[in-house]
Amino acid sequence: MPDMKKIESFLKGSTDDMIEFARDILSIPAIAPGSGGDGEMKKAQRILELVSDWGFDGIERYDAPDERVTAGKRPNILLRVRGDDPSLPRIWLFAHLDVVPPGDLNKWTGDPYTLRVDGDRLIARGIEDNGQDLIASLFAARALLESGARPKRDINIFLVADEEVGSEKGMVYLLKEHEGLFSRDDLFIVPDAGEPDGSMIEVAEKSIMWIKVTTFGKQVHASVPHKGINANLAAMRFLVDIHDELNDRYPHEDLLYDYPRSSFVPSKREANVPNINTVPGEDISYIDCRIMPHYRAQEVLDLIRTRAEEHSKKHGVRMEVETVQYEQAAPPTSPDHHVVGMLKEAIREVYGVEAKPQGIGGGTCAAILRRRGYPAAVWGKMEETAHMPDETALLSNYMGDSRVFARIFMS
Repeated sequence: MPDMKKIESFLKGSTDDMIEFARDILSIPAIAPGSGGDGEMKKAQRILELVSDWGFDGIERYDAPDERVTAGKRPNILLRVRGDDPSLPRIWLFAHLDVVPPGDLNKWTGDPYTLRVDGDRLIARGIEDNGQDLIASLFAARALLESGARPKRDINIFLVADEEVGSEKGMVYLLKEHEGLFSRDDLFIVPDAGEPDGSMIEVAEKSIMWIKVTTFGKQVHASVPHKGINANLAAMRFLVDIHDELNDRYPHEDLLYDYPRSSFVPSKREANVPNINTVPGEDISYIDCRIMPHYRAQEVLDLIRTRAEEHSKKHGVRMEVETVQYEQAAPPTSPDHHVVGMLKEAIREVYGVEAKPQGIGGGTCAAILRRRGYPAAVWGKMEETAHMPDETALLSNYMGDSRVFARIFMS
């Protein structure tokens, strides 16, 4: 406990430093090339400059080659704090460096890359996703180092690339090329999802499948619709029919999940004809499928393709079905796993909340760990503004989450 008092004291005095750290690194766009950016290298280099004198026991680079970016590689940075007992399971905490693009700038009330402070509210792109717990974890480690406290077990903080667009140059690359770093007995935390009250510890994710449906008809003048084949109308009929059938066919519920069953949501639709008085000859629509692990995603995909063929014959169109994203659900982390218990205890001590294990429909890189047999838990106290205009995090959450991580590091 004397060590925790020193750590708490250091963190209490670090509020301004946390703000300036966030202001500095979030001023550097770190957008994946798949989203039109040049990667995370400049941001990673700046972080390395800022933490160079913090006293980490090791800083290692595991960069992934990528010819699409100016640097020719994507940064994955490992920061180590050595523990007293190397035989104990190590802690691994994964935060991601990349952010999503700001989107429509007219919907922001200021520059997305200039941090604004409004009382407890911090506003900038990446301030919550994943800046909050990237910074909170680094400052928790710094508090240990500054206070002279030595944890029982090794602490490893990994700052990874490419999470927002699939993690191929981040988590996937690390598990493919450097899996020897990890042990299945270790403790894995991904602080990249959570509730505003901090009560959710994510231990399971649904399968994710994004479907692109392209419908080909025959374009004609809208005054003579009988001479054409309305691809728009055929697509809408298909989307309604497949939505209803999928929901009826896959009704399994599990209250572990925030939405307790599968979802099949017709979502994005691309523009077809620019004018009102033309029957569209082509339609491109999308379906967002979040499938309970109880079912095989491939079975759902096969059914959609079968129904598309039947629909094509019935309505005289041609339909093509392809996947934009396809990830079968990973095995869940047991709600009774030690890493879940560590989180629950630390959250209770800091926030006075009884956190509960839960499944989600969204995706994090924890699923990549779980598929390889590494039990990971996901947690953060989030305002849930990720990817929005005027993305917001609370300074009190920065401070609180750093205290949670410090307790876990010292456990």
